Amino acid sequence: MIRGLVGRKIGMTQTFNKEGTLFPVTLIEASECTIVDIKETPKRRISVGFEPVKELRVKKPQLGFFKKIGVSPMRGIKEFDSTDNKDYKVGQQIKVDIFRVGECVDVTGISIGKGFQGGMKRWHWAGGPAGHGSMHHRRVGSIGASADPSKTLKGTHMPGHMGARKVTVKGLRIIEVDTERNLIAVHGAVPGHRNALLIINRSFTKAYKDPNEKKEVVVKKINPMKLSKAKHGGKKKKKKK
Repeated sequence: MIRGLVGRKIGMTQTFNKEGTLFPVTLIEASECTIVDIKETPKRRISVGFEPVKELRVKKPQLGFFKKIGVSPMRGIKEFDSTDNKDYKVGQQIKVDIFRVGECVDVTGISIGKGFQGGMKRWHWAGGPAGHGSMHHRRVGSIGASADPSKTLKGTHMPGHMGARKVTVKGLRIIEVDTERNLIAVHGAVPGHRNALLIINRSFTKAYKDPNEKKEVVVKKINPMKLSKAKHGGKKKKKKK
């Protein structure tokens, strides 16, 4: 079975389980995912296109590839691992029913760009003294030793461009799967703006867990010695003479 799909971020909302627990969720649409290529060696992998586009928006070599396989041009083509390819063929559409409620997924996307930002916003610096006359409220300050190594070390946190980079959020649990509208609701936030393309992969680290499962109430054990002291009013303080 294929391990993931390409989707589009719809937005955030909230939902409740059978016990009345509130879950903040992100809705992801994974409709019109079409298989465009199947590989058996060296690893079983399946290439999936997210949605059709006009021929004018596709380069000629790509257009020739799509005409050869008999599939309309697609965008958002990504490759996913697969455990078995015998049930798949080129041109077949894959829906969100490959996922089930309670599974965990890793969601990858491009974070929202925030432009050029200072160090306090970009790296959460504490800032300098806030008193009048310090002249060092939000400045950079020292960025390296003068004698040794006589340079600014690579990777030093500095002001610069923030956001607009590839981010993966791991271990988000699927709360709902809507097969009619090809929507999945994952617990938590995912990178990207509305309508951003996302890559959804099954998690290798977190196991299945039903969101409707009741939480076990842990009863703390009380030390009987402490209980007896509390019953008799605790330790009596000695009166000072």
